[in-house]
Amino acid sequence: MTPLNRLADHILPPNELSASRRFLVSGAAWFVVGTVVGLLGAMHLAAPEVFAGLSWLEFGRIRPVHTTVVLLGFVTSCLLGGTLYIMPVVLRTRLYAERVANLGMWAWNAAVAGACITLPLGLTQGREYAELIFPIDCLVVVAFLCLAYCLVMTVATRKENVLFVSVWYGLGGVLWTAMLWVPGNVMWQPPGGSLLGIIDAVWLWWYGHNIFGLATTPMSVAVAYYIIPRIARKPLYSHTLSLIGFWALLGLYTHIGAHHLLQAPVPTWLKTVSTIDSVAMVLPVATVLVNLWLTMRGSLKHFADNWPGKLIFTGSIWYLITCVQGPLQSLPSVQRHTHFSNWVIGHAHIAVLGFAGFTALGALWYVLPLVAKRKVYSPALIGLQYWLALVGVAGFFVVLTAAGLVQGEVWFNGGTVYRSLPMISPYMLARAMIGVAIVGAACVGLYNVLMTLYRGEPTEA
Repeated sequence: MTPLNRLADHILPPNELSASRRFLVSGAAWFVVGTVVGLLGAMHLAAPEVFAGLSWLEFGRIRPVHTTVVLLGFVTSCLLGGTLYIMPVVLRTRLYAERVANLGMWAWNAAVAGACITLPLGLTQGREYAELIFPIDCLVVVAFLCLAYCLVMTVATRKENVLFVSVWYGLGGVLWTAMLWVPGNVMWQPPGGSLLGIIDAVWLWWYGHNIFGLATTPMSVAVAYYIIPRIARKPLYSHTLSLIGFWALLGLYTHIGAHHLLQAPVPTWLKTVSTIDSVAMVLPVATVLVNLWLTMRGSLKHFADNWPGKLIFTGSIWYLITCVQGPLQSLPSVQRHTHFSNWVIGHAHIAVLGFAGFTALGALWYVLPLVAKRKVYSPALIGLQYWLALVGVAGFFVVLTAAGLVQGEVWFNGGTVYRSLPMISPYMLARAMIGVAIVGAACVGLYNVLMTLYRGEPTEA
């Protein structure tokens, strides 16, 4: 074998489950980067002068780095790693074109790395959750096209006739994201990547909400629907119920983005539809939670000392809280007190870090030993990561919700933003202090991942 061939095999290996392993490891690494950047942003809010004169560390520049790296680099990478393992297993076949999946992995990580460089430099499209500039958007599209090709062909060449629900959700999440990214980022109009006027706001929030609901949510559910029955040692409670939830998610979630625009001059019918569908989201959420919890019924003893199971179960509780608060804050009477405030930031944290984040960590610690063929280096460190993350997310939820209510009350009674700032400064200090716990959770997790890969006891998967 020539050196060039050896290099190609190292970069794009054909080895089974290599892409899954690399996505999981990169997700653990991006968790550290994303939370450290988030802590810098929290420090800026607690002490605005701390980064004076350093434009690339100003809050307006590092905030999109934080959201992009946590959402795409950490959560989505770990969920993709779990999906690339789960689908071949339940389909009883190898992942089709492992080299192409690895190419998607490199394109994906190059996109996240590009975001870390360009956004602090002020190179952005300036649209929430669509900040990435055109060349980086192209990398994301390449990544998802590669993964979509691999998963579709894996389904086409499968040996198992029955499509378990994890296949539906996992394949749906990848295909929907691949189809969503180009129109959502208006990629046919570089370099601005936007439409004109209020139409762009409507278009943006159609995309901005769906990037959660049609990407991280279905892949999180795919992971949970596979791992929970495996740990419980019994079949999923109801496959029919899971498919009802699948189609309800697709039918309802695509219409709710406009609830971010209830105070904007958009058509009343659009606001009404988005609010009604936001409340109706209780249906797909209930199908997932009822199905998972009834599967666990009578088998809790198997979860007592199983950290991946605890992580995913905790993620399901955050999913419940998120999807009670979400429809609530879509009501116009509630939004008058909460919109544009830290209440919404608290909601975003429990959705991304609470629900999707805990599920992603569950996928990481369940799948990594299987694809690395090594035992976890330290289960105790998984426990430490769990508690640090739980304290951090719960603290964010309480502190940011309280700060949001303070802001909302001031604004509702005619107070200015300037007048509300001294009132929320203690909450911003608490937010920064709580962020240390999240950074600690990320660092502990990455250390445990690396030690598992290099010091973990070898085992047969």
